[in-house]
Amino acid sequence: MSVPNRRAVHPGVILAVCCLGQFVFVLDVASVNIAVPQIAEGLRFDPTGLHWLFNAYAIALCGLLLLGGRLADLYGQRRVFLSGAALITAAGLAGGFAQSANAMVAARGLQGVGAAILVPVTLTVLGTTFKDGLARAKAYGLWSAVAGGGAATGVLVGGMITQWISWRGTLFASAVLGPLLLVLAYRYVPEQRKEGAGRLDLLGAATLTVGTAALVYGINESEAYGWAGTRVVVALVAAVLLLALFLLDQAKLASRPLVPLAVFRNRSVSAANLVAVLAWGALGTMFFFISMLFQVVLQYTPLQTGAAYLPLALGIFAAARGIAGPVTRLGARPVMMAGLVSGATGMLWLAQAGTHTGYFAGLFGPLLLIGIGEGLVLTASTGAATAGLPAEHAGLGSGLLNTTRQLGGALGLVVLVAIATARTKAQAMHGVQFPDAMVAGYSLAFHVCAGFLLTAVLVAFAVPGVRRAAPRLVSEEVAVEEAVAASQLV
Repeated sequence: MSVPNRRAVHPGVILAVCCLGQFVFVLDVASVNIAVPQIAEGLRFDPTGLHWLFNAYAIALCGLLLLGGRLADLYGQRRVFLSGAALITAAGLAGGFAQSANAMVAARGLQGVGAAILVPVTLTVLGTTFKDGLARAKAYGLWSAVAGGGAATGVLVGGMITQWISWRGTLFASAVLGPLLLVLAYRYVPEQRKEGAGRLDLLGAATLTVGTAALVYGINESEAYGWAGTRVVVALVAAVLLLALFLLDQAKLASRPLVPLAVFRNRSVSAANLVAVLAWGALGTMFFFISMLFQVVLQYTPLQTGAAYLPLALGIFAAARGIAGPVTRLGARPVMMAGLVSGATGMLWLAQAGTHTGYFAGLFGPLLLIGIGEGLVLTASTGAATAGLPAEHAGLGSGLLNTTRQLGGALGLVVLVAIATARTKAQAMHGVQFPDAMVAGYSLAFHVCAGFLLTAVLVAFAVPGVRRAAPRLVSEEVAVEEAVAASQLV
């Protein structure tokens, strides 16, 4: 059912509001990445718990993204858009005023909830506003360009705010832009909902979110308490039970499951999602290690760190925007594999960085390679995850892939932090001084990241080659449009 708008709104205005929503989301994430060392120092984060700055956000986004994609169908686009924007604004305020590590982690979790609601609804609004295929593709293209621009802008803005004002200012960025977004969304976003949208699968969302959190917590605590420790065993058993209940709910209980398990019978979908878990176990974790390498080891200022990130952000933007044509002609598999190899090469190169590494000699090149690799994998993997699906499941394919990306990033970060920390401690016990001991830990983490990416290359062989789709299926060209639309660049 469509609820009439209070006024006729030009589609370009709606596009601008959706792009602003995407910009606020990406700017917020990218700017916080720069401020990690300062946040850790200001709120006295335990070194082994610092990854929760990222994982609280990733787990909330991972568990609720598919659910968030259905909210607009049930409750209306404008209402859900406003809810997501309000939550992100509130999270920015809560994070900016946080006085403890726990309060900051809670704020980041709330930010993830807001993002899980806001990002899908911006795409829903664009899809219902732009009916023509070419116009829709252009709108999606601009939306993705804003994501890339937000990533590049965010690292610079985050560096400037952190250095010249305070790390708290990076959290307040969304609180400043949020009210403007709320006003514009209230005035211009159309109110529209679907008839017969069914009910929300709250059990599925809850079991996926809490089960993932329990799994991450159990792996993290194993370093301090051992795999046989009571809290570790309890957490991991709870994770297994909750995730098993999630699968049961999807298969038998939910009338409208978040993830119809039948989609995994499609070889391309299964392979693309496994590639996403492995690839984002590396690409989704690198911001943590790179920020710490730049600021703690190499003693870059926050502003220098923001500028140093630019090759990575621009590499993502350029590759994601320029690869749609080759994906259409060659298929997703070769492009995806090229991106994974590029990323692995960059990680291995970055693993050689030490306390005296020059930026252009040892950092610029690997960052650019990693950025290009991520941009290629972003677009090609989403194309693979949607090609061959019935048209009504194209959005599901994109949403599922984004969820597995977040899951891979969350699990990858906790595993890599544990590996890097153990290596650092071992080096220190053998008399290696700081920061060389920390460099050894980060080097091992980058080597493991490269291993994840090279393993993903092997999995990518399972992605089918180019083939002519039947008329009822999503074509390669449409899949690429969906890929551009669904890509999250940070």
